[in-house]
Amino acid sequence: MATPLQYGDPPRLGPYAVQARLRALPTGFVYLAQDAGGRPVSVALLTRGAALDAAARERFLDAARQAAPARGGVRGWVARARGRAPAGAPQVIALDDGPAPWVAVPYAPGGPGAEWFLTSVLITGTLIGEIHGPDFVPYWLGDRVPAIPLPPPPAPPPTETRRAVLVAMSALVVLVVLTGVIAWLLLGRGEELPPPTRPLPPTMFVPTPPPQPSPNDTLKPSPSPSPGDSGTAPPRPTLPGDEDSGDPI
Repeated sequence: MATPLQYGDPPRLGPYAVQARLRALPTGFVYLAQDAGGRPVSVALLTRGAALDAAARERFLDAARQAAPARGGVRGWVARARGRAPAGAPQVIALDDGPAPWVAVPYAPGGPGAEWFLTSVLITGTLIGEIHGPDFVPYWLGDRVPAIPLPPPPAPPPTETRRAVLVAMSALVVLVVLTGVIAWLLLGRGEELPPPTRPLPPTMFVPTPPPQPSPNDTLKPSPSPSPGDSGTAPPRPTLPGDEDSGDPI
């Protein structure tokens, strides 16, 4: 009878999406899952305590490998030498032998499911003779939490093609060259000294001739008064260069 998933149940086991619980045993859990094509499968997963016990994990994997389809090569020869699973064992369609092993078989309502492989995990009774005294109980039997598989490894970082890398490098080189040219134009040209100017021509002094007096500027002598003229004589004009003799003593 299928029951809803509980806290701690894995939502996915490999390529199968877990939908419900079918059975819960001391050694593991049986889930109803679905593959990518919609086909129902029965998946058995060990508990965390059984998965941490190397002997219990190996017994579970041995039973699953014997029911798996025969393969070629050394592994197929070893599986055939060990013998096939007993009659009635379901056929294994998927197996994970990692830290949290699980096995998947086709789901058949009312038929044997993946829980068949969980019965080989526990060792009950004695190897020789009848049972005497208490039965053997493994130390991990109390840890009944589903063994959670490890998350898938992260995807590798995206890488660019060789052409994209070359284009990016070319663009970077062009940008660096343009930056250098602009810096040289802004800083280098400002520090240059201005070109020297042409010197002025020397001053040439040409002597000019002295001024010549014009004929109109020639002084003419004034007529002297006659003795019979009365009145005071007009003052004599002063010629250039004459000195004032002053009043007579």
